[in-house]
Amino acid sequence: MSSSEGSWILSFCDRPGNEFFCEVDESFIIDRSNLIGLKDQVPHYEYALELILGLDPDEDEARARLSQSMIGEQVTQTLYGLIHARYILTDGGIDQMMIKWRNGDFGFCPRFYCEKQNLLPVGLSDIPKASTVKLFCPRCVDIYTPINEYHQEIDGAFFGTGFPHMFFFEHPELKPGRPVINFVPRLFGFKIHPTVYDSQQI
Repeated sequence: MSSSEGSWILSFCDRPGNEFFCEVDESFIIDRSNLIGLKDQVPHYEYALELILGLDPDEDEARARLSQSMIGEQVTQTLYGLIHARYILTDGGIDQMMIKWRNGDFGFCPRFYCEKQNLLPVGLSDIPKASTVKLFCPRCVDIYTPINEYHQEIDGAFFGTGFPHMFFFEHPELKPGRPVINFVPRLFGFKIHPTVYDSQQI
């Protein structure tokens, strides 16, 4: 019943704009205990799950229409994204994301004093469609919008709010220190006191 194993997952991860995603291990998806609660969040759940696993869906007319529609692809991507958010909190998922992080696949911090620190994807909400994905810098502990327009459209719930923190909890040796140097505004060589701007607004 299985077509080329994992073909949907491989195809999805290989698409331009999906570089942030890792390949979820099929054994994780097959274990239904890892998917508890997702059925209520995703319409056509069983059908989307069959597509992700590379199974041949039932050949009734309704499913055939769904498979050819944008709606069918959207719900399948949503289900995979929510599964992905759970998978990257596991050892296997963290290992895959670590490779991407080390390769700079998520980009680098634009802050000058962070010295091109590698970023990690993070969601501002675990609820689908609530917010798009952001990029977390472990050095300045701030978040940024992805540069790539495709990445700017990715749902933040597909990475979750806790991923960067779990990443460094599992690998504290990878967590960088805070920047040693911080920018100090000066005028004619003198430091500008922060309250000077407040006095100008009075």
